[in-house]
Amino acid sequence: MKSHLVVIPAFNEGKHVGKVLDEVIETLRGVDVLVVNDGSTDNTSETAKDKGVMVLDMPFNIGYGGAIQTGFRFAVENGYDFVITMDADGQHDPEYTKNLIDTVDREKADVVIGSRFLEGTYKMGFTRRTGARLFSKIACFYTGTKFTDPTSGFQILNRKVFSYLAEGNNYPLDYPDVNIIMALHKMKFKVVEAPVNMKQKPGGKSMHSGLKPFIYVVRMLLAVAMILLRKED
Repeated sequence: MKSHLVVIPAFNEGKHVGKVLDEVIETLRGVDVLVVNDGSTDNTSETAKDKGVMVLDMPFNIGYGGAIQTGFRFAVENGYDFVITMDADGQHDPEYTKNLIDTVDREKADVVIGSRFLEGTYKMGFTRRTGARLFSKIACFYTGTKFTDPTSGFQILNRKVFSYLAEGNNYPLDYPDVNIIMALHKMKFKVVEAPVNMKQKPGGKSMHSGLKPFIYVVRMLLAVAMILLRKED
């Protein structure tokens, strides 16, 4: 069996990461799990270590993208064939990793993104929902492939892709979303979607509250522009 590594970036998720790891360990028996503790000031690291998974403790907060890229570099150095990325807040249902893995094999894809919109509904605030629709259209227009959930962090990537993204500035420190889909398309990687279930974030408080969704949209548009202007190596 090809080796899979589950990478879970975590920043101050001590309240949730334990339950998330219990579900991942129970569902994905025998699969290695790495928590990248992104400079948390709570008990995230201790809780993860108590579950018996691998933990990398960052000395300070480097951002979601930086934590994910750290996981990619770990996977490269340790010879994994696939990386599955999941969030530490309990939104991603590990039962649906089978959909991602099956889609890789069926579609001969390099990356499969778990979409919460292909089946069922998922509630989002107006600004975030508008941004997601805008970036879906941008991704579809640029790649010629339909994308419904380009902001999803529930993904599986093969070794060719995560090895590329592990290098230098190939992965952003903050917002790895539609810009990464576009960059991978530019590099001739095949990226597709598969349906997954996502839960509302426990406690009802979103990281995309207040002005954050608006700031996210503006910064992502700038990131998209950079991809369009970037020359191929």
